[in-house]
Amino acid sequence: MNNQIFNNKTILVTGGTGSFGNRFTETLLKKYKFKKLIIFSRDELKQYEMSEKFKNKKLRFFLGDVRDFERLNMAMKNVDIVVHAAALKQVPSAEYNPTECIKTNINGAENVIRASISNKVKKIIALSTDKSANPINLYGATKLVSDKLFIAANNITGGSNTIFSVVRYGNVVGSRGSVLPFFKKIIRNKSQNFLPITHKNMTRFWITLDQGINFVINSLFQMKGGEIFVPKLPSVKIIDLAKSLSTNHKLKIIGVRPGEKIHEIMCPLESSKNTIEFQTYYCIEPSIKFTNKKVNYLINKNKEKGKRVKETFEYSSETNPNFLKIKEIKKLNNINDTV
Repeated sequence: MNNQIFNNKTILVTGGTGSFGNRFTETLLKKYKFKKLIIFSRDELKQYEMSEKFKNKKLRFFLGDVRDFERLNMAMKNVDIVVHAAALKQVPSAEYNPTECIKTNINGAENVIRASISNKVKKIIALSTDKSANPINLYGATKLVSDKLFIAANNITGGSNTIFSVVRYGNVVGSRGSVLPFFKKIIRNKSQNFLPITHKNMTRFWITLDQGINFVINSLFQMKGGEIFVPKLPSVKIIDLAKSLSTNHKLKIIGVRPGEKIHEIMCPLESSKNTIEFQTYYCIEPSIKFTNKKVNYLINKNKEKGKRVKETFEYSSETNPNFLKIKEIKKLNNINDTV
């Protein structure tokens, strides 16, 4: 059962002081009986603030960078589960600083894989993004490479029980750097009388932080190694998001930013032959065959039988049948009508 997945286990989270890491820690402390949780990140101030926030003896704070293999290797000693959340993820920043993004998102991913195998970690799940599917920006391209590395890692584990999988989901409501807090800041500070919209038709998949945490935990339970888990999510029109926040601000089209897509894709058309649909998620099985394991991805650990999607299937924020209306966006984001 997935409610016992962390029982007496030691878990390590890379990039653990971010939005995901904070809520993941809070969730584990409230609901699970784990042995130890290691927060691995490079920011000492955020680690201090997090230690003050939670004040729990089960937490360990490990300063380090995923670019540093030796430090990662040391941190993973006796670790059972790794959640790889560390990444440089700001799209325009990655376009202007490509080598830095590559060092963290690609070289860092390889270091996580090597350290995990070296320490015989049982389960490693990497957080990905909708931008890794048919990428047009450097951030998405680096995450696609990262996804490929984690999937292929299942072929180099030898006789160990180490398995690697990937979770891919869309924009997290209210996470640092996302559009929602950006809009709210403009409204709160009264800095301008308009909300900037990059494109009038822009759409995005939408997921709350708690939904993201729960999906990662469920995927850790379900994972067999090599698959990409994609949750079924609603889409939002960015114009509707802006309208849900304020009726007093005009909407101003400012143009698409460097590397930005109009719509996002989570299951590309080209992956349809490998995509299996379950009740609440899609599973993209690996296109390569592993030499040391045979896995049936059609039946999950809840004994639910999946079905293969049609060859014409593509999971896009534009064609998604589930779009949130303005009232639903308000409810989801706890937006007050008087803003």
